[in-house]
Amino acid sequence: MNLFVVVLGVLFVLLAIALLIYLITARPYQSSDSVANSYDEWTEDGILEFYWGEHIHLGHYGAPPQRKDFLAAKSDFVHEMVRWGGLDKLPAGTTVLDVGCGIGGSSRILAQDYKFAVTGITISPQQVKRAQELTSPELDLQFRVDDAMALSFPDASFDVVWSIEAGPHMPDKAVFAKELMRVVKPGGVLVVADWNQRDDRKIPLNFWEKPVMQQLLDQWSHPAFSSIEGFSELLEETGFVEGAVTTADWTQETLPSWIDSIWQGIARPAGLVRFGVSGFIKSLREVPTLLLMRLAFGAGLCRFGMFRAIRANSVERRLAVETASRQAKPAQNPPPRVEDIAIKITWARKKTGG
Repeated sequence: MNLFVVVLGVLFVLLAIALLIYLITARPYQSSDSVANSYDEWTEDGILEFYWGEHIHLGHYGAPPQRKDFLAAKSDFVHEMVRWGGLDKLPAGTTVLDVGCGIGGSSRILAQDYKFAVTGITISPQQVKRAQELTSPELDLQFRVDDAMALSFPDASFDVVWSIEAGPHMPDKAVFAKELMRVVKPGGVLVVADWNQRDDRKIPLNFWEKPVMQQLLDQWSHPAFSSIEGFSELLEETGFVEGAVTTADWTQETLPSWIDSIWQGIARPAGLVRFGVSGFIKSLREVPTLLLMRLAFGAGLCRFGMFRAIRANSVERRLAVETASRQAKPAQNPPPRVEDIAIKITWARKKTGG
């Protein structure tokens, strides 16, 4: 009996120490540099690529979810997103910007399978380096370091803007939404897949959800999660969107990814030999976050959101949205006159040759 109590006590102490280490070694968002540094480290040590493959995003397991190979599910996700966004109907040579491209897994599928001309951007120099190493020079594909909060491209540069799971790293979701839409050509399409939290304007986070959400933010350099409803509104408020934003909830289709991520460490013991004890410890410390993610998405605290928006063709559309937005807020200055708006539209048409 005494031995059992001692063993139980030792296990409790070890668990407490592990929990303490987990909390004090968190990687909270501080700036874009903290995000870049985190991805640089994960790319350099190779552990994430070994277990997650070329795609640093969740997989698609069907609806309802079916048993599927973890890496195959990730590739399937890209094809499902292409079909959902209507991109499979676009011709070869369509220009695509992949925002938050990681090491280029999705970009390579878009370039190779759909013959698109793809530019992948990430804030991590190491990811760009690795993406270039993995990419055939025969593909119409390039990678560069860029900041999604201040894209270096001119307005209306791409037929398609594509982004998977980059949004949680963005400190200002409104700026992120505007930058995404800004570089889409008129008539072009934006397709985004992202982790989102429940809309807390409707159902506030309860006593256990708040600390869970805080860990999901702090552990992986996330300043905040948007909600599906909230980000849709931000996209429409940019003034660039034609009509309404189309959304979908792919939580159930992607949910098995979290446990599959943990299972990779068990099913692929070669990782222990390849990365040694330090690599094993690094991998092990991510398990609590993966379990918290599974809990959050399974319990409805988080949702996997899909977004599709068409860039408006007309200058009038953007001016109308901007005017409506100003009128909806308490104005410190007098509202614009109809004559002023007409002058702006005439000026914009002359500038664009319309």
